[in-house]
Amino acid sequence: MNYPVNVFIGKIKDYEGSRPSAIAKLQVDGELSLTEKGLVGDEQAEKKIHGGPDRALCHYPREHYAFWASEYPDQAGLFVAPAYGENLSTEGLTEKNVFIGDIFRWGEALIQVTQPRSPCFKLNFHFGISDIATQMQNAGKTGWLYRVILAGKVETDAPLTLVSRLSDVSVYDACAIAWHMPFDDEQYHRLLSAAGLSTSWTRTMQKRRLSNKIEDNSRRLWGK
Repeated sequence: MNYPVNVFIGKIKDYEGSRPSAIAKLQVDGELSLTEKGLVGDEQAEKKIHGGPDRALCHYPREHYAFWASEYPDQAGLFVAPAYGENLSTEGLTEKNVFIGDIFRWGEALIQVTQPRSPCFKLNFHFGISDIATQMQNAGKTGWLYRVILAGKVETDAPLTLVSRLSDVSVYDACAIAWHMPFDDEQYHRLLSAAGLSTSWTRTMQKRRLSNKIEDNSRRLWGK
């Protein structure tokens, strides 16, 4: 099945009270170059936690915006793509029907799902809602990230087409295993077995199995 896609890129900007970010993106049209680092012209402010080979593209389901607008009716105008800083926006693909390791064709390129997006505190400043990163994580409405396994030219009017499914772990399952369940070694092993899982998530799950504890996510979610 083909999924029409809207495409967005952003430049790094300063945010009062927070660190610089490229979350504010603008829609682009026409032919673009996609490399292993992402779309040419798209920037990331802190490459230790954003971007890189396993996080070259961010995808957010457009249908989630209706949920967020209903949660915050007084700020409903904020909740339109690409408010969450996504590169790709579609309807019909969500965390429940996209799986870790899925490979999509997009123009000349092939991209692979590597992990859910891990919401961070910059979203709180971006929306002016103190805990929206935590809400996003708790709701499992995180979107997901891709690696580029075949670079090339992409067109903004070229759809995403699923060409391979390599695991039975949905993005929603991965969110649940990582953030919603108490310590569960069997589920961590299941997630680690998902072909295509990012290096950072592989490291985190393996650390949990070795330490028998879940790491503190407060700094990521709150900036503290």
